[in-house]
Amino acid sequence: MGEILKGIDSPEDIKKLNVRQLEELAEEIRGFLIDKVSKTGGHLASNLGVVELTLALHHVFETPKDKIIWDVGHQSYVHKMVTGRKDRFSTIRQMDGLSGFPKVNESPHDAFNTGHSSTSISAALGLARARDIKKENHSVIAVIGDGALTGGLAFEALNDAGRSPNNLIVILNDNEMSISKNVGGLSRYLSKIRTEPFYFKAKEDIDIILNKIPAIGKSAAKALHRVKGTIKYVIMPGVIFEELGFKYFGPIDGHNFNELNRVLASAKSIKGPVLLHVCTQKGRGYMHAEEKPHLFHGISPFEIETGEVIVNSGPGYSEIFGRELMKLAEEKAEVVAITAAMPHGTGLDSFSKKYHDRFFDVGIAEQHAVTLAAGLATGGLRPVVAIYSSFLQRAYDQIVHDVAVQNLNVVFAIDRAGIVGEDGETHQGIYDISFLSHIPNMTVLAPCDYTEFRKMIRYAVTEHSGPIAIRYPRGKGPEKLVDSGEIVQGQSVMVREGKDITVVTLGNMVEPAVKAADLLQKMGIEVELIHARFVKPLNVKMILDSALKTRKIATIEDNTIWGGFGSRILEMINQRGMNIKTKLFGFPDHFITHGTKAELFKKYRLDPDSIAADILKMFKRS
Repeated sequence: MGEILKGIDSPEDIKKLNVRQLEELAEEIRGFLIDKVSKTGGHLASNLGVVELTLALHHVFETPKDKIIWDVGHQSYVHKMVTGRKDRFSTIRQMDGLSGFPKVNESPHDAFNTGHSSTSISAALGLARARDIKKENHSVIAVIGDGALTGGLAFEALNDAGRSPNNLIVILNDNEMSISKNVGGLSRYLSKIRTEPFYFKAKEDIDIILNKIPAIGKSAAKALHRVKGTIKYVIMPGVIFEELGFKYFGPIDGHNFNELNRVLASAKSIKGPVLLHVCTQKGRGYMHAEEKPHLFHGISPFEIETGEVIVNSGPGYSEIFGRELMKLAEEKAEVVAITAAMPHGTGLDSFSKKYHDRFFDVGIAEQHAVTLAAGLATGGLRPVVAIYSSFLQRAYDQIVHDVAVQNLNVVFAIDRAGIVGEDGETHQGIYDISFLSHIPNMTVLAPCDYTEFRKMIRYAVTEHSGPIAIRYPRGKGPEKLVDSGEIVQGQSVMVREGKDITVVTLGNMVEPAVKAADLLQKMGIEVELIHARFVKPLNVKMILDSALKTRKIATIEDNTIWGGFGSRILEMINQRGMNIKTKLFGFPDHFITHGTKAELFKKYRLDPDSIAADILKMFKRS
């Protein structure tokens, strides 16, 4: 830890530093970040890019009185370090340690919990209006990336804030990236501003000249106003933010303390909504992150000298998905792929290059992604929508209204389903079974290994009719765990026969269920183990025949118990008036914190030892 950083325990310590000392502190922080994240993993590139901006914010403003809302929040590591948490930084994203995102219960300097994209401006406007209603006096600042600005919620908030009298500062942190390279018209617009700074300098000069033109009479004033507007649009087309009602400043060098401090101090005193366009470099100060910012957006522990991930043996589910879809695209010209700013994270990088005219990255706009897929399906194509489970939540209405009601042939590839681990509450994908399985016309599957996963992708794309979702976990899985045969609608797999208890599971929970069954076998309990494969439709006959034989049934899922897979089986048993002893394994009715997947499975008794012990209790109570 650098000498200056050692003396930073609160934002007050930053205010005592001059520009030269701030520059030295910025370099010390970068070294500290690289060292710590190389050991724990985490969001590195985005945090390296906002070091100067974060320090400047705390140099000018006074948290926790002033409120800073970090959009997504993955770039709040520096903020955490300078607000009294640097000595605990080695625990970030670890069980019982610091969260990788802002948490109001972690520090009073964290003004609002974030984890998903595009929420900051809405939240900041709410805080600003609450401040004004209560007649308080403090600043509210939203820090949002240009990637997050592609989300529809951000535009809704800009539209509302721009017509509002409330003092609000929006900082657009423009690094040309979300997780992958940004796409779309807004990205091109911001690129024009970045590369042609005279664009807005010219605008300032034009405004000065036009404002000096005198107005004579009411009608003449109206006519002159139209003339001014026409001249501005002819010379300065597309001044989006000012037309929305914001006072625009930029582009600003996000690594220049003199410029940042000056502009932030000016923005603090301006009435109404202000937008500061700050340009930063994602991954700044670490060569490997500068060269491959998408890889260092969220990275596992790595070697600092080489930038190589320490453990990276074999492909994960995302890579398997991308490879299989490439094969299907080669066979069938109607196959198209859609993702929401995550071609790398969903395994679609290679697809996007080979089939660029059949690949659509829509930016951070999951709602648009799903309805776009509905349109493509209506037009006779076979769209595959690849989105993380916790992000698909934002497109729920589109799944129902635009896809399921019309029974369209749309395939949902739900990556990061189930527990994802270190990213915590906002990213755990433990709700998709619950919010998908009750939708009419929807089919939901979950593979237990790569062999079955490939078959499910092929089945969904080439054979199935209507909306279908395949949920699969983050990371790696076994090549072949069970002999599952071909995929037939609603057909499950009898993994092993037994007489004492029926255990029904699916997806990545088949492996711990097999291990738990082995443990119980040693205790003299014979488990009849069923891999359901389908969340919906259920294989009613196989499950009920087994339950009637054993008179005991346990379900295991990587999802919340409420409204989940086990609930569907309970409903099935209840509807038939059957007297079957039941036990549901899954996650409880509260948000699941951060930690490794293994730690979380053990904590919530979803590891093989806990499953076996809890099933054994069923027999002791009999």
